[in-house]
Formats: sequence, structure tokens, C-alpha cells
Amino acid sequence: MPVYVIATLDTKGREAAFVRDRLKAAGIETRLVDAGSHRPPAVPADVSREAVFAAAGTTAAAVLERADRGEAVNAAARGAAALARQWHADGLVEGILGLGGSAGTTIGTSAMRALPLGVPKLMVSTLASGQVRQYVGDKDILMLNSIVDILGINRISRLILGEAAAAMAGMVAANRKHPDAGQTDRPLIAASMFGVTTPCVEAAKEYLENRGYELLVFHATGNGGQAMESLIRDGLIAGVLDVTTTELADELVGGILSAGPDRLTAAGQAGVPQVISVGAIDMVNFGPRASVPEKFADRKFHVHNANVTLTRTTVDENRQLGEIIGRKAAAARGPTAIFLPLQGLSAIDAPGKPFEDAAARDALYTAIRAHCGPVECRSVDAHINDPAFAQLLAQRLVDMIQAAAPRPQESPRG
Repeated sequence: MPVYVIATLDTKGREAAFVRDRLKAAGIETRLVDAGSHRPPAVPADVSREAVFAAAGTTAAAVLERADRGEAVNAAARGAAALARQWHADGLVEGILGLGGSAGTTIGTSAMRALPLGVPKLMVSTLASGQVRQYVGDKDILMLNSIVDILGINRISRLILGEAAAAMAGMVAANRKHPDAGQTDRPLIAASMFGVTTPCVEAAKEYLENRGYELLVFHATGNGGQAMESLIRDGLIAGVLDVTTTELADELVGGILSAGPDRLTAAGQAGVPQVISVGAIDMVNFGPRASVPEKFADRKFHVHNANVTLTRTTVDENRQLGEIIGRKAAAARGPTAIFLPLQGLSAIDAPGKPFEDAAARDALYTAIRAHCGPVECRSVDAHINDPAFAQLLAQRLVDMIQAAAPRPQESPRG
């Protein structure tokens, strides 16, 4: 199987050929993919731009005639992603390596995000040292800072592009040596966690692992919640322990760690058993204290560290969040239960702690109960980080998973 090197070969042809030659020297079958649209390619392509744009439902000639660079990049990104999905379905891809600036990064990472976890993905980009969430998404994409612009082979680009080829060759070799590295015979459970709910998830993890499950813990930082939802949709997860739904608060209020409006939907849509709680709903996340918008000036704040400032959610916001959680739970097609810790939602929502607010918790819980319909909703006289609360969540999830498992058919009597 080949590694595909994706680049606009009209502007990055020599550089792409350099990477190809390094990969071939390492014994890696390699194919060049031309995602360019205007000038003729500087080197021959193994996968032509005509094939890329055809996969996007257009033609290279039509893109050239319209002379719209943004449209060309978007079409190339769609085509590259479609081709990547087809290569994987046909068992014809061992990795994707891209190189470029904003256009090349958009195109290359679009193809990478179309592949499942475990297929090597490496993007050499002039944008790799900045905000890359829109490029990486919820995939295992390695971003390598190009240091200099990708224009010619010089003492810096030779070093960086050589590193890229070596890294890709190493990942491919590792996959060949350990083809079952991502396999397990234990059912997978996804759990959401924040620093302020860590004791709860740690206790649940011990309980679940002692009963034969493997726990995948996702840091509720926006991207973590998106990654968890993606794996659930991919059919890899047997059950969800959604302890920490704090990303919903950032989505509602405008914090920096939102996982988007689809958070807390994948398990329900897929019918996967889920236990939901309200971990860290008491907070919205911002950067350094000076970065918090002025409209929040009258809020309670907690400076977690120099780069993270937490803002307390209000009674009204908790009421809205309760409705959101209740409605999403009620829409679930599979087994669902909600557990509400009456003594606090996080390490800093507890007696004597900065975000203690019984009125906000009451508003949250009242709204959840009002909108969750027939879904099981249990109030527990405990703090979210109490070991007994964690065990209740984990035990209920195991019960639901076992009840949902298909039963072996009995042999007909003779």
C-alpha cells in the first residue's frame, strides 16, 4: 500500500518530489497527488488534479475558468477527502503526508480527517505553530512546523522535509510491525473528565476495569468532547460515562472550550447506553484573566492558572443548561440515565469553595427533571467526586450495557 503525498504541485512540486524520494529511499511506496489548479504541475503526478476535482464533482478546467482561488481550494479539499475515503475502503492507503501553506493545509488535512484513527497522518505546514484545531479536528494528525515557507529546497527546508519523511516512514514501519496495536478484546467505555472531576472518573475507571471494560478518557476541552462523540458515531464504543458535560456551558455562554452544538448527541442517536452527569457545569472557561470579556465583569471568577480563568455560570444559565441536557437525554434512542450530585458539581463547587451556589444547582436540576421526559433521573446526596457517587454511575452503566447486549439464541428442543 502506498503513502500519498498531497500538495499543489504547481507551487510545491519540487518539495513534494523531495519528500517522495526520501520515502522511496526508506522503502515506502509513494504516490504524488496534485491538488493544484492554476499553473501546470512542476513534476508529474501519480494522482492528477483532474482526478481530485472529479472526486469533488467538478473539473479542473471548470475550476481554472472560474479563477476563484477560494473555490478551487474548497473543491480540492472535498476531492482529496473523497479520494482518501475511497483509498481506505479499497485498502489502498498506508498514510497521508501533506505540505503547504493555508491552502495546502486545508486540502491535506481534509484528506487526513477522512481517514480513521491509526492511519499515519502528517501535515508539514507554515501554520503548524498557531491555532490548528480547525485542521486537526478530532483526528490523530501530526502537525510539523515548516519553519520557513515551503518554497525551494534549502538548508532549512531540506532538514524539515527530511524529518517529515522520516517520521512518516517510522509510523508506517511501526504499523507494519504492530498491525493490531489498536485492537482490544475488552468493550470500550468513553468517559469525559476535567481536572475538577478527576477523582470521580478515577474511581469509576477502577470499578469498570475490574469488570473487564477498557476506559477511554476524554479531556473536556472542546476537542476532547468532539473526539469522544466521533468515536461513538464510528461504532467503537459500548457505553458512555458522560461525567463532565461542561463543554455545553462554554457553548451556551461563549467560553473557549466549546465542543459545538452536537455535544451530548452521538450516544443518543446511536442507541449506545449512556450515564450522564453534570460535572463542571458550574464553570465557563476563558484564557488569562485579562482575556475575559468585559460583559462578565460582575461574575464570580477563579484563576485556575496563568492561562485559564474560570467564570461561574449564573442561575439563569443553569436553567438553560438543564433544559439542554434534559432535552438531549430525552431524545436518546438507547438506555439513558442521569445522575445529579446534590452536594456539588466540581472540586470548586463544594462547601466553602469559590463556586458553591446551591441556587444555581437547584435551577439546573429542576430544569433537567422538567425536560428529560421518561429518562431515569436520580438525585444523589453526594458530591460528584465522592467515590460512592462514582461507583453508582459506573454500576448503572454496566447494568445497562449488559441488559442491552444480545442474548445467545437457545437451541431448539428435539
